[in-house]
Amino acid sequence: MKLIDTHCHLYQPAFDADRDAMLERARQLGVQRFYLPGIDAEVVPRMQAMAAAHADCFMMPGLHPCSVNDQYKEELTVVERLLGQASYPALGEIGLDFYWDKTYTQQQFEAFRIQTEWALQYQLPIVIHTRNAMQDTINVVREYQGRGLRGIFHCFSGSYESAVQILDAGFLLGIGGVVTYKNAGLAEVLARLPLSALVLETDAPYLTPVPHRGQRNESSYLQYIVARLCQVYQLPAEEIAATTTANALALFRH
Repeated sequence: MKLIDTHCHLYQPAFDADRDAMLERARQLGVQRFYLPGIDAEVVPRMQAMAAAHADCFMMPGLHPCSVNDQYKEELTVVERLLGQASYPALGEIGLDFYWDKTYTQQQFEAFRIQTEWALQYQLPIVIHTRNAMQDTINVVREYQGRGLRGIFHCFSGSYESAVQILDAGFLLGIGGVVTYKNAGLAEVLARLPLSALVLETDAPYLTPVPHRGQRNESSYLQYIVARLCQVYQLPAEEIAATTTANALALFRH
């Protein structure tokens, strides 16, 4: 079984004590690639170090919407510089988040659009973070329809109606631990959608799936996401893995 963790923050300090062992646990379960999304300039050295040390770890530069503040233009220059220095599989995570604070709403929109334009310039998919801003985020993506924009709505947990709009825009849904949560309702939404629309992710160390919810997440826990999708689609694990891995490889082209 071959798996891909399309979204995991394995460079974070939560893994400093056992990073190599954690990676090996995932590899033993068939996880062949780990995609590391950006947050802000502070994490760049750790991302670069991890990608340099592990051939199966891939860095994705981007300014997270929760890191957009008065200094967002300076942060964006870091992203722009990185894009000019090397090739990457995607740009992200970028998007809109109005859960904690709406102080920088307009700046979030601006940062999102600027980075989306860069993604088109470099012919990269984007990895989208959206929280309490689903329709606003979809509307921004729609502005670029017809220009070849593609990507993932990371950590999708929205409605069927939102999913249809996302798929119509040519994007994939990133499915993680939320699908294992009893009252999330995500499994019922996915049952109405094709497996060809999905990629797998953990968002480690966050959003840990059942049965380890409340503990640190890690890439080997993709097995629990696969197991839940087996129930949703009534398919064997090998088919869930093969389809979602093919979806990821086709998107990242890296």
